[in-house]
Amino acid sequence: MGLTEKNEEEEEMNRRKEDDPEEAAAKESLSIEQIFASKEVPPWQKQVTIRALVVSFVLSILFTFIVMKLNLTTGIIPSLNVSAGLLGFFFIKTWTKLVQKSGMLKQPFTRQENTVIQTCVVASSGIAFSGGFGSYLFGMSEVVAKQSSEATSAKDIKNPALGWIIGFIFVVSFLGLFSVVPLRKIMIIDFKLTYPSGTATAHLINSFHTPQGAKLAKKQVRALGKFFSFSFLWGFFQWFFTAGDDCGFVSFPTFGLKAYENKFYFDFSATYVGVGMICPYLINISLLVGAILSWGIMWPLIDNKKGSWYSADLSPSSLHGLQGYKVFIAIAMILGDGLYNFLKVLSRTLLGLYKQLSKKDSGVVIPVAGNSSPQNTPSQSYDDQIRTQLFLKDQIPLWLAIAGYVTIAIISAATLPHIFHQLKWYYIVVIYIIAPPLAFCNAYGCGLTDWSLASTYGKLAIFTIGAWAGASQGGVLAGLAACGVMMNIVSTASDLMQDFKTGYMTLASPRSMFVSQIIGTAMGCVISPCVFWLFYKAFNGLGTPDSEYPAPYALVYRNMSILGVQGFSALPKHCLTLCYVFFIAAVVINGIRDAVGKKRASYIPLPMAMAIPFYLGSYFAIDMCVGSFILYVWGKLNKAKADAFGPAVASGLICGDGIWTLPSSILALAGVNPPICMKFLSRGTNVKVDGFLAS
Repeated sequence: MGLTEKNEEEEEMNRRKEDDPEEAAAKESLSIEQIFASKEVPPWQKQVTIRALVVSFVLSILFTFIVMKLNLTTGIIPSLNVSAGLLGFFFIKTWTKLVQKSGMLKQPFTRQENTVIQTCVVASSGIAFSGGFGSYLFGMSEVVAKQSSEATSAKDIKNPALGWIIGFIFVVSFLGLFSVVPLRKIMIIDFKLTYPSGTATAHLINSFHTPQGAKLAKKQVRALGKFFSFSFLWGFFQWFFTAGDDCGFVSFPTFGLKAYENKFYFDFSATYVGVGMICPYLINISLLVGAILSWGIMWPLIDNKKGSWYSADLSPSSLHGLQGYKVFIAIAMILGDGLYNFLKVLSRTLLGLYKQLSKKDSGVVIPVAGNSSPQNTPSQSYDDQIRTQLFLKDQIPLWLAIAGYVTIAIISAATLPHIFHQLKWYYIVVIYIIAPPLAFCNAYGCGLTDWSLASTYGKLAIFTIGAWAGASQGGVLAGLAACGVMMNIVSTASDLMQDFKTGYMTLASPRSMFVSQIIGTAMGCVISPCVFWLFYKAFNGLGTPDSEYPAPYALVYRNMSILGVQGFSALPKHCLTLCYVFFIAAVVINGIRDAVGKKRASYIPLPMAMAIPFYLGSYFAIDMCVGSFILYVWGKLNKAKADAFGPAVASGLICGDGIWTLPSSILALAGVNPPICMKFLSRGTNVKVDGFLAS
């Protein structure tokens, strides 16, 4: 390996020596599309290839396992676009090399095909989040209902079953794709929205397909492979020591047993170390601050009020006791943060729309699918001219978008009441009438800020539909189901616009983007429920607070629905007052962050991130801070290498540990249990255990 790298470096140095300096400077001054000018752009049918779909399917399974694991542990899901783009490039490049050696290669690998893979994989694995397997959908189950101790009647419970889950996901996941298609031109070309994630992904894919970028990608894949292997083997090694509850490295009392009781410990999770390397420093620090505030200060103080503020006889999981403070204060912070950002993004959206439509030279006409849009204006760069020309070439007919939306809406309104009897057809019709404007707002706001508020719109549906249905008519379940319908529409709408932006910058046809989104969504509608079902059957206690997979947001979403239907009667003493305080604090902190400017705001914690450990504890926040620290030190030692290989190393850690979940779940289903329980006891407890064993 070392010899190969040395030879590559020598060749690179020789090539640089031979290059004429003026020629090299000219190459550097070329724009992206000038570099690719000699490469023909294939028609959209040849961008969506069989090999691309096969690779997309394999990667979709891998990333669905990763997203599902994150969903069911903490609910924090970083962007996996870099991993998807890099692995897609690696698999197809390997495929084409093998076929080329056999002399059977008919079509070279293009950046457009790479974009199709990226789109398909992200659309498919995204269903693992928007499908609600760790939130609203699992929140309907009896396991979660028992923890809330409210609304536990049969009409408010629906246990998971593979059949109805696949049917539900299929019915609600495609509407968002049709809701904003007619406005793709106004978003991408006329308003020139940035869509930061889509733009970053496009730059990544474009770089892979330049000679220098291909060499770097090869080294990045090598780094990803090394840490994938390490992470997978580390997960396998840890498995041997987890024969019982609280066994193994995941229960290592790093800072002492008292700290461990309050959820302060490092659990040796390669996944969350990797997530910490991807997430910004501010998010990781915010998580740690939230953990210290809650588990280090607030919960011990409230626990001392046992018998005064709440009954001392309650079980630890009762929402009328300490657990109620943990859950509802976290909900208050999430809602405060969500409301502030919703109003901020909405105001920016409306202001941006007003400015765009009030420009005298904008032509006033909104360029939906049937209308023309100003093309090669004098202010456009060469790249923009080429991209605009190709983006407008392959039209997606307006009638197709409208017909698709109306048809699926009718099927959905007719089908969903059979899956959820509490969700009446007229609730669904109302959601589908107001969903397109909300989907547009979410897609536009995402283009400005890179922030999708899909979960906020879902919570809006929980409160409105739940209150409309009422407690006697199963409003809790109706609210959760309505949340799923709304979340899927607005989430897929913003995802599609991100993909259109990526396609615009890589010269991928809008048609190939739309088709790959549909295919990816269809894959996700089958893969995600099946992966969830594997978790559900393989891991006992899934969804309970002390299990390996506590699914924290399932309880949060269910309790939001209960609040929407029953009001505040479920809250323990002084809990409502504390909820008001933290709701207002979340709004104020966000306001201060926006007022002090971007530079100073980077030192102020994010309320949404602070709220997550209120319920879960700090163990994953410590893992993520370790990841941040590794990246920080690496950056100080060699910033260029850290920037180039940091995402690849993080992706390897996440992917290896994530894919270990598949064999571990198969072992659990087959009844193969770990042979050893490694447990940590205090000196006094150990003496008692030894005495008991000796007697």
